Amino acid sequence: MPADLTSAQRERYRKHLIFDAIGEKGQRKLLSSKALIIGAGGLGSPAALYLASCGVGTIGLVDSDDLELSNLHRQVLYSTGDIGKPKVLLAEKRLKEINPDVNIRTYKVRMDADNAKGLIKDYDVILDCADNFETKYLINDTCVSLDKALAHGGIYGFDGQVTFILPGKGPCYRCIFPELPGPGAFRDCQQAGILGSVPAVIGALQANEALKYLLGIGKNLVGRLLRYDALTGEFRISEYKKDVKCPVCGGR
Repeated sequence: MPADLTSAQRERYRKHLIFDAIGEKGQRKLLSSKALIIGAGGLGSPAALYLASCGVGTIGLVDSDDLELSNLHRQVLYSTGDIGKPKVLLAEKRLKEINPDVNIRTYKVRMDADNAKGLIKDYDVILDCADNFETKYLINDTCVSLDKALAHGGIYGFDGQVTFILPGKGPCYRCIFPELPGPGAFRDCQQAGILGSVPAVIGALQANEALKYLLGIGKNLVGRLLRYDALTGEFRISEYKKDVKCPVCGGR
């Protein structure tokens, strides 16, 4: 951890420093932490904004896409003048403007079975902000194999969900959702649509789960799936246990 905070950091993080649950020790811990965000879109945008603002020292961003006009109603990291440019480079510039303390690592790639372990292995906590099921299952399986904490988020229409996966301490994503949905089982956001404010709620909750874990405070959503219904404003929590027959984590 950094030996001490600069005067500028003491002012920037003043509301953390006077907060007994965080204090200087907690802020120094955040500054020495590393979080990887997979997907720099609707979920990744608010998650990255809050992790950077709170002073997580190293933030990795994985996304292979360039910005499109249709992204802008929910992907709050970007502006109209950014259209056609790589999201990870746009996000890096914006996050450094928000907080120059933070080191941003960019990976303009699509995560796959060949690169997943190499991308994930050096980070303390992973945020699943991906927009497709195949990547979500791959993220889960890789995090379990590498013993990495994972903040999962998902959105669909007016709904969102969050859980926290801590290998060896509770169920993984496959324990809750054993089967990868078949082709056509769900339409993605491009087909079904999404209310622009929903990913803001879920992405912020993912950041909150990551921050609690890095600080060692509170109670993460391990073994619990939080669901949000934007039409009713209701949050519901369902509890899950580890599946002893889970092909990924059942033996742990």
